[in-house]
Amino acid sequence: MTRPLIEICVEGIDGLVAAQEAGGDRVELCASLLEGGLTPSLGVIRQALAVATIPFHVIIRPRGGDFLYSALEFETMRDDVRACRDLGVAGVVFGCLTADGRIDVARMQALVADAGTLAVTCHRAFDMTRDPEEAIEALVESGVHRVLTSGQRDTALEGLDILRRSVGAARGRITIMACGGLEPGNIARVLAESGADELHFAARRTVPSGMAYRNPDVGMGGTALEREFEVTLTDPDAVRATIAAARRG
Repeated sequence: MTRPLIEICVEGIDGLVAAQEAGGDRVELCASLLEGGLTPSLGVIRQALAVATIPFHVIIRPRGGDFLYSALEFETMRDDVRACRDLGVAGVVFGCLTADGRIDVARMQALVADAGTLAVTCHRAFDMTRDPEEAIEALVESGVHRVLTSGQRDTALEGLDILRRSVGAARGRITIMACGGLEPGNIARVLAESGADELHFAARRTVPSGMAYRNPDVGMGGTALEREFEVTLTDPDAVRATIAAARRG
C-alpha cells in the first residue's frame, strides 16, 4: 500500500505549527472547531502563509449549522475564496447544498471557478446529502478535486460501508478523504477497509487557561462558565501516534 496522505484539521495558527511539526502532510485551517470549523480571519491566513512548511487548505464556511446559504452568505463565500486565491494558499474547502439534500451544483461550480488553480475539497456537507453516489457525481460535475467524508455517520468506523461505496463511485475521478473519530486504535482499519485515498483527523486536547484572574459572574457567548478558562490545542503527540499507526498498517 502506498503511504497515505494525512491531513490534520486545526484551529488557528498555533494548531498549524503543531500539526506540521508533528509530521502532518497537509493542514485544514479553521476557526471555531466547536462549530465544526468556520472561515479563519485574514490575519490568521497571512500568518499561516508566513510560517507554513506544508500546504494548508482554508475552510470557507461563514457560519455554523446547515449548508443552505442565503444569497449574501454565498457572496461572502465567493469573496473569501477569491481572497484565498489571491493570497496564494494551496487550497480551499467548502460545500453548498440544496434544501432537498443534494449538492448545489450551480453554486459549487461558481466557487470552483473563483478558486482558479487552487485545490478544492468538498467538506462534510457531503455527509448531509440524501444519496452519496448521486453526490459524488454532482461533485465530479462541479469540478471538485476531493471530498471529506465519514461515510455519512458520526465516525468512519460506523460509516465504512458508505465510505467503500463512495470510493467505488468515485472511480478515481475524485479523491476520497476519510475522517470521523480516527485515532491510533482504528485508523489503519479504516484505511484498509474503506480504500480511502487520504485521511483526516483533529488530534486535540483541552488545557487550563493561563488566566490568573477569573470573573465568576459572566460567560461569553452563552458557553458554560468553565469553558471560558479552557483552551483547546492540537496535540502533537497524538498527531504523531495516529500518523504512525496509519503508516504501520
